[in-house]
Amino acid sequence: MSRKVIIAGNWKMNETIAETQALINNLKPLVAGMNACEIVVCPPFTSIDAAVKAAAQSNIKVGAQNLHWETSGAFTGEISASMLKELGVEFVIIGHSERRQYFGETDETVNKRLKAALDSGLKPIVCIGELLSDRENGATEKVLDTQLKGGLADITAEQVSGIVIAYEPVWAIGTGKTATPEMAEETHAYIRKRLVAMFGAEAEKVRIQYGGSMKADNSGALVAQPNIDGGLIGGASLKAESFADLIKNAIS
Repeated sequence: MSRKVIIAGNWKMNETIAETQALINNLKPLVAGMNACEIVVCPPFTSIDAAVKAAAQSNIKVGAQNLHWETSGAFTGEISASMLKELGVEFVIIGHSERRQYFGETDETVNKRLKAALDSGLKPIVCIGELLSDRENGATEKVLDTQLKGGLADITAEQVSGIVIAYEPVWAIGTGKTATPEMAEETHAYIRKRLVAMFGAEAEKVRIQYGGSMKADNSGALVAQPNIDGGLIGGASLKAESFADLIKNAIS
């Protein structure tokens, strides 16, 4: 089945409003016409409005890095799906490993956020992945099973086709370590197999990104694998030229 490549840049806690405008304005001409790939940038909340305006009339879409599962209320520091929709956000990252590590995200809260995103019409990018100790102990598949079952609990087959899964081996995020294309494909194929077991044929439509230090020099080899449908990019998405090169190599 043909699935459109999706490359999303997770800017994390980087880029002011002015820097966001400059980065997107530099990126637009570099990726113009690259319509074989869905291109997403996910700036901090404070820069989303500027990003949406800068990306208007281009092939760049805007995502957020998180959302709360309630529509409103006494949740200091949080932001709701409707607030993101009002800004023009199309995608939202859910359950990134840094959210799990530093801010207490669990499979249960990932599931709540996912349902809120789907209910509002946002396109979720749900992150899963194992620690280095898990991989060394042979527990990768067990960890992924747990995260998939918990994070996607009560999701229908119809809904799952619109979800993007980002597989991020935690040991390869920001470390410069990268799984070989063959290693990454093996895990992506396992994720696909589990999704099919959970949701049937609709799971073949799910795009699975690789989120472990994808760069311009390895994006082509990674995305060429049968079950790797793009990437969730960190540092390499903060420079227009490197991000554009990564996208170009992924689809060429």
